Order: sequence, then structure tokens, then C-alpha cells
Amino acid sequence: MTPLSYLSGFGAKAYPVTALTWGLLIISILVVVIVTALVFFGVLVRRAPRDATVRAVAVQRSGEGLGWLGFGVGVSTIVLVISAIWTMEVLAKINAPPSGAMPLAIEITGQQWWWKARYLNGDPSKILTTADEFHIPVGRPVRIQLIGADVIHSFWVPALTGKTETIPGQTNVTWLEADKPGRYRGQCTEYCGQQHAHMAFFVIAEPPSDFQRWLDAQLKPAATPSSPVLVNDQNIFVQRCGECHTVRGSMAGGSVAPDLTHLMSRETLAADTLPNTPGALAGWIADPQAQKPGTNMPDLYLSGPELTAVTTYLRTLQ
Repeated sequence: MTPLSYLSGFGAKAYPVTALTWGLLIISILVVVIVTALVFFGVLVRRAPRDATVRAVAVQRSGEGLGWLGFGVGVSTIVLVISAIWTMEVLAKINAPPSGAMPLAIEITGQQWWWKARYLNGDPSKILTTADEFHIPVGRPVRIQLIGADVIHSFWVPALTGKTETIPGQTNVTWLEADKPGRYRGQCTEYCGQQHAHMAFFVIAEPPSDFQRWLDAQLKPAATPSSPVLVNDQNIFVQRCGECHTVRGSMAGGSVAPDLTHLMSRETLAADTLPNTPGALAGWIADPQAQKPGTNMPDLYLSGPELTAVTTYLRTLQ
């Protein structure tokens, strides 16, 4: 997994940002070094002799330092203007539509505190809805349409692209493209409430053939329960969870919470709050407020047998 680092990039939209980051970092370090050197110069070289008579004198300015003052202001102005122009050029590059291959279009909605993704397609039967883990093909540009469902969030995958706000009532567009396969971490970077820090996501870049296999598998409905026991487990899930969650191929058709059709193909739960393990899954269902306080998922007060049934059914959703 590639950590949430902004000092290296892995895609066409990230390289300009990385170069700008390093450039401004180097400029900042040089400024600190120069200012520190001048302070030490003034303290050590221009200090009064040890045997000088200490007396109060009127402030006198000879004017000999005006040249240096003008030089410093001039250099600082030139550096600031160049930095501003460079920054505007980078913003233009990362927001410009790429040329070449037909882009993949994904609509991503930020909401407290998870990410909903819809893979758009002219054929409605090929529109895929998933959550928190987004697969993309390596070498193909991706057009991200960003929507805010409740408050302002910010979509950022530093290894692949710059940040873009998700604003309620407005659709913003950004682009990303991965040059190398990998699992790239992203994060909401606009404070959005109690669980802002637990609003992460992943972009999984993979070879085009692997991506197509993943997409084809995700478009399929959930497998039909293979035994009377699993049929009963599915019915309990639909009764207790189906008003909020969707599982394609079942009667669960809610739209306010993540689509769970292929839940077990994901590596994490609740926007990277928990690993997707049997124990974490059961704990999340049993008491979501203990795992992620403030989350919109309510406590369902499931009985022991109901919790076992729901967890068992969800673990079949490969």
C-alpha cells in the first residue's frame, strides 16, 4: 500500500504537484538558511568590541544598508512571482482533461463519513455502485465527478492527484491516472465533523485486464443462498438492514448506506476504520457507535441469533 504521502507521485496528474511541492520546500529551506546565517552574522560579526564604552546614543542611520534592503526585497519579489506563476500552471495542468484514451468516469459522493462511488456507463445495466475502495485501470485517465451529500468534504489522493472539494449542490471535476499498479490511500482533508479522521478511502490501480475482471465480477448480483439456513439469514438481513443497504439479487434495496453486494471483496470496513475480518464485521454490526462514534449507522439491538445470521449472510457476499 502506498501511504498518504505527498512527496512522491505515481501518475500524470500527480507529477506536477510533486515537483511544485519539492520546489517550494527547497525555496523555504533556503530562506530559513539565509535568514539564520544573516542573524548569526549580525550577532557575531557586527557586535560592539568588548572594551567599548556603553552609553546611550541617538539612533543614527548612515544609509549604507539601503542597497542590501533593496536587493533583498527585489529577490524576494522575483521568487514569490515565480512561485505564484508556477502554482497557477500546476493547477491548470491537473484540472485539464487528458488527451488520448477514452477516460473512465466515476461519480464519487462524499458524505459523513464514507465515500460512495458510481461507475458511470451509457448502458444502465453496467452502472456499478460501491463504497470506499475504487478500482481503476493503470494507464487510463479517470474522470472523477465529485458531489457533497451533506457538508463540504475534500477528495485527495496525494500519490495520484491534487485535492478537490465536494460541495453540496455542486458537481466538481478532477482527473487522476496511475502509471503503476498499487493501492493508493486517500483521505477527506476538509474538517467535516466528529469522524473526519476516519473518512479514508483507497484507489486500487491494476492492469486493464485485471480491472475488467474485477468490474465484471462486481456487476453480477449476489449469489443465491445455497441452503435453507442461508435463505433464513438473508431474510433476517433484509428485514433488519435492507431499508438502508442494497444487496443486488435480494430484496434489500436501500440507498442511504453503502451497497453491500460484494462486501467481502473489500479489505476494510467503515471507510478504513476497521479491517474486514469476521470479528470486526460482527463488532461493527453489533455496536457501530462504539466503533465509530457519531456514525449514521444506528444500533439495531440485534439478538444473538440475529447478529449471527446477519454476519453469516454478509460473509457470503464475495
